[in-house]
Amino acid sequence: MSIIPCFFDPFDGFLTSTLSGFPTSAREMSPRVDWKETPEAHIFKADLPGMKKDEVKVEMEEGRVLQISGERSRENEEKEDKWHRVERSSGKFVRRFRLPENAKVDEVKASMENGVLTVTVPKQEMKKPEVKAIDISG
Repeated sequence: MSIIPCFFDPFDGFLTSTLSGFPTSAREMSPRVDWKETPEAHIFKADLPGMKKDEVKVEMEEGRVLQISGERSRENEEKEDKWHRVERSSGKFVRRFRLPENAKVDEVKASMENGVLTVTVPKQEMKKPEVKAIDISG
């Protein structure tokens, strides 16, 4: 009995089929974002290689929603050029994140270096609910 290697990937096409209701540009250009929480802040890092800071917008929407959006233009095509492969994505993108109640939405800072956008959202100390002891009679 010989073993036939299986190259089946159960997740192949999953993301594109899941996003089939979205515009093509939203499927093509969706930057990867990491979100970590430290004791002081929520920190978002988005990979935006080749983009300039004036091509990216960071906004706070009502309801503590952080929105990162932008557009990467497609490279100009010359009539003499013959493309063999186009893998880099282009188009508009929007990523939204609902922030927790401890986020200081008025103190958000953003910076961009080497194609990585870093958004820092400081945290406020959440007051612990006051616990009042109740005497039990009887």
